[in-house]
Amino acid sequence: MAVMSDVDLSARELLDDPYPLLARWRAAGPMLRSLDGRWVATTHAAVSATLRHRAMGRIWSDWQPAEQMEPFNTLHRHQLMENEPPEHTRMRRLLAGAFAKGHVERMRPRIEQLADSMLDQLGATGSVDILAAYAEPMPVFVIADLLGVPREDHARLRDWSQSIVHMYEQGVDEATREAAVRASVDFAAYTREVVEMRRARPGDDLVSDLIAERDGAAGFSDDELVATVILLLNAGHEASVNVFGNGLSSLLTHPDQLARITAGEVGVATALEELIRFDAPLQLFERTATQDVEVEGVLVRAGEKVACLMGSANRDTSVFGDGPGTGADCFDVSRDPNPHVGFGLGRHFCLGAPLARVELEITVRRLLERFPHITLAATPPRRPTWVLRGFEALEVDLG
Repeated sequence: MAVMSDVDLSARELLDDPYPLLARWRAAGPMLRSLDGRWVATTHAAVSATLRHRAMGRIWSDWQPAEQMEPFNTLHRHQLMENEPPEHTRMRRLLAGAFAKGHVERMRPRIEQLADSMLDQLGATGSVDILAAYAEPMPVFVIADLLGVPREDHARLRDWSQSIVHMYEQGVDEATREAAVRASVDFAAYTREVVEMRRARPGDDLVSDLIAERDGAAGFSDDELVATVILLLNAGHEASVNVFGNGLSSLLTHPDQLARITAGEVGVATALEELIRFDAPLQLFERTATQDVEVEGVLVRAGEKVACLMGSANRDTSVFGDGPGTGADCFDVSRDPNPHVGFGLGRHFCLGAPLARVELEITVRRLLERFPHITLAATPPRRPTWVLRGFEALEVDLG
């Protein structure tokens, strides 16, 4: 079986609008080879099979040089997302047990109040960068409230988070590495202080429940606690901001679809799934074969990596259709069912998905209720990244 083997995952085309190139790769086959030797899953079926297969794991490899990168490596070596069973099973059970204490529903009224107070500060009309004023601080405030840390620390938390997640792009440079190490040191020190404070004075926050949660006699180690708290902020912040920014931009460039929401024809909860699907905030997620695995007719050898193209899977016409007005490349806020892969699949499915959906549904709904005539004020600039796809700014006219 001939396999296309010149897929360039650093192609400039992927930054501004990756979808035409992703469509060409998808047409070339479900499993391709990248220039760096990785397998590339392009279709919904290939991505789903890779994410669901128990022999396709998240196998952490320390960044080198190990001594320099150790603070960054330590955070990832001890976090849920970078481990497989039995460690993953234990940590996921502990985290799920802590979340089961009612934290998502506890946060709902807080998010409603937070959204209203932030929108009050925008004024009734005028132009504003809605990302900087609303979308970027919101998830940090929510996670800060969830974890029981001061909201006023949001700028530091956001900066540390962004420095760390920049390492997930393709071909990072030395400055990015150095910034990620500094952020890892500072973020870990801050989190250890929070953990010690909650050990001494438990509250109704998630950190207190993470400390108290047990799987038999075992709980999280100190390193695992720190890594888990940081993972929650990093994942929660980046995904939420990019879903909001990419989704709102899609709504504002499709005024007919926006009108369906503001008129009450389509609920925000339904539309949110299309916001996640249409312009995926996470475009690539990697797995490593722990044994020989066949995916869509291709043998992936033990130790080989598969780059799952999430944005490509979400535009697969065999799943989302190719008809005019409703096909995979069309933005349809009423799309239902909507089996996107935005929160992953399999054992690494995002445990924070329920909270993310609540936060985003409230954030978008409150904005459109307050400003139903919102429009784009300028063409939004894209971030110079594509794995984590989002905007630098989103200037809107509140109407």
